[in-house]
Amino acid sequence: MTRGPALQPAAPIGDGYNLTSPLSGPARTFARGLKLPPLRRVLSCRMKKSLLFLAVAALLASVVSSARAQTPVVVELFTSEGCSSCPPADALLVKLSRESPPGGAKLILLGEHVDYWNYIGWTDRFSSSAFSDRQNTYANHFHLGSVYTPQMVIDGHLQTVGNGAAEVYRDISKAAAEPKPAQVTLRWESQQKLNIAVHTPASGQSKVLLAITEDGLSTSVGGGENGGRTLQHAAVVRQLRELGTATNGQFEASIDLAPHPDWNQSKLKVAVLVQDAGSGRILGAASLDYVSK
Repeated sequence: MTRGPALQPAAPIGDGYNLTSPLSGPARTFARGLKLPPLRRVLSCRMKKSLLFLAVAALLASVVSSARAQTPVVVELFTSEGCSSCPPADALLVKLSRESPPGGAKLILLGEHVDYWNYIGWTDRFSSSAFSDRQNTYANHFHLGSVYTPQMVIDGHLQTVGNGAAEVYRDISKAAAEPKPAQVTLRWESQQKLNIAVHTPASGQSKVLLAITEDGLSTSVGGGENGGRTLQHAAVVRQLRELGTATNGQFEASIDLAPHPDWNQSKLKVAVLVQDAGSGRILGAASLDYVSK
């Protein structure tokens, strides 16, 4: 390889505009009369301002991104082992339990198995009339003519067909961008005893709900529309109950959470939701892994 001539070091920049050779005669007198600011200080000041601007912009972007990523989005799937359209939605919930959605939103997942499909040859062992009632309440909020499965309800105010991944991700992203007014703090006081503190705007009536979910469940379906299939489930709601309402924007309680002996404690999560009683909108939420023995 042939090398070119070596580069010569540039002449140092002085404190004035005299870059290479001294001025002489009238030119020197003229330059002295201008009293020009030192070039090094001008460049240094501008560079510092530019770097400061870039640093502030980067910090703001990081804060916004972090806040967005930590915004808890509640995803409720109304499903049934007796519904032939539901397995893809169940699989999507499993995927959401293992991978962050685009944008990195923090998710609180609730798989709520309804009981109105139990009459066609298979009884869903996770089903409850309470989940069917909850879905009916949402149907009224959304002005739907009837309930259906699979249905995803996002943060209590967005709903879509549960097996449409693109639509589900879209609604999650939309919900993650919206701030929630309620703050929920969860703290284990001792094994199986959870302290819950809620701060929410005093206007309106806010319900405080507690859910216990279990991951890693599967069922070999022996009849009905999914007969012969093995269905995988995530975030199956084992318990959902209302703890009370926020008074003057405040709620605090310590709750005993003894698990059922059939539940796998290492797969359990506890979630607390703050929900507007009128609109059904989720105002705030938080979750913790269950403290196993």
